[in-house]
Amino acid sequence: MKLKTLTLMLLAGMSANILAADVINHKSPYCGCCGDWTKHMEEAGFAVKEALHDDMDSVKQKLGLKNEQLYSCHTAEIEGYVFEGHIPADDIKAFLANPPRNAKGLAVPGMPMGSPGMEYGDKKDSYSVYAFNQQGQVFEYRRHEGNQK
Repeated sequence: MKLKTLTLMLLAGMSANILAADVINHKSPYCGCCGDWTKHMEEAGFAVKEALHDDMDSVKQKLGLKNEQLYSCHTAEIEGYVFEGHIPADDIKAFLANPPRNAKGLAVPGMPMGSPGMEYGDKKDSYSVYAFNQQGQVFEYRRHEGNQK
């Protein structure tokens, strides 16, 4: 009985580690909303390490984010993919479970109110999450409707 219990405990621990992908969140040391996005990701089960940079544009370019129209305030690396901006954890989980062919990552351009890390009361902007590839091609991956007119 003890062996069975120990085995179940080990399997449960392994399952939790498999679900929690390691995240490196590159951000400015002066940006609070980026830290709030980190908390959102941790609450969703991700293990997040923050890397502080004074020049975020060079980090984005180094990671292959070529289209400046996709830029936001922080850039994360997960399992070899790039995630730009305030992307909901559920969208990242869905992407990682079934990445679109040739996709390099996801992006939420700008800083839409109501996106993870950008909460402001009950106000929410509508915004899109875009997938992009190495060649710079972009398509809408998901859409989040807001409540602002």
